[in-house]
Amino acid sequence: MPYVVFPNLGITFDSLSRIAFTIFGWDVYWYAVLVVIGIIAGVFFGGYFAPKRTGQKPELYLDFAMFVVPICIIGARIFFVIFAWDETWRFRDIFAVRDGGLAIYGVVIAAIATAFVYTKIKKVSFFHFADTGIVGLIIGHAIGRIGNFINREAFGDYYTGRFAMEIRMDQVHNINTVTQEMRDNVVIRGGMQYVSVHPTFLYEAVINLALFVFLNIYRKHKKFNGELLSYYFIGYGTARFFIEALRTDQLILAGTNVAVSQLVSVLLVVAGITLWIWGFLTRKHLTAKE
Repeated sequence: MPYVVFPNLGITFDSLSRIAFTIFGWDVYWYAVLVVIGIIAGVFFGGYFAPKRTGQKPELYLDFAMFVVPICIIGARIFFVIFAWDETWRFRDIFAVRDGGLAIYGVVIAAIATAFVYTKIKKVSFFHFADTGIVGLIIGHAIGRIGNFINREAFGDYYTGRFAMEIRMDQVHNINTVTQEMRDNVVIRGGMQYVSVHPTFLYEAVINLALFVFLNIYRKHKKFNGELLSYYFIGYGTARFFIEALRTDQLILAGTNVAVSQLVSVLLVVAGITLWIWGFLTRKHLTAKE
């Protein structure tokens, strides 16, 4: 029976292996492959394509990519470990990346912090640099979400609407993310149980692609450096806040019922609005024009 079905769209995936290929007995997962593809796409658009269009030197961004890629991977893992840690964890679990556990907000925070330090060292405008490089982060993020689909993870709660995705129960990556409502409404296909969910990975990928297109089109019309960064903060932060509310694998802030990603999303939107107001009113950081 199919692994995944989009019944209202007429799309069926009969088989969806998590393993892309094997090298010397070591399985390489599609998620890892797609992360690498996302990084390559991000480096191309943020480190080569965008600077070429803005008259900047691509080498500035390509050199940055050498530093930011490993730092972002570490940041994604640290963010996840900090908020997912519980009494069942052991020290070696910190390094068990093959079992999953990379958080996009860890990537965003690490990328911005690294860019800030890098631009200070290179003595270039951080906001101009961020406006150019942010397109790479966005397209890489969109591609990476496909990996969540192949893993059958990062989905939302019970849903039967237009974009509903049915996952065969035995193919769910983490059975703990299957809620009681899903179990109460299982779909039977050929004797197999399926859970019907929100494809939140798809929502996020589409929103990121839309942001990618918008920022590239609007780039020539921006009025201050940092404007594109502010739109990313506002746009993605708002979208992620609502998407996170649908997900069943939320990281919860200890001692509360607050989803960490929703809290960070609110902070991101506030930062974006603040940056936009400051930039629009003062334009003091418009030190380079595109």
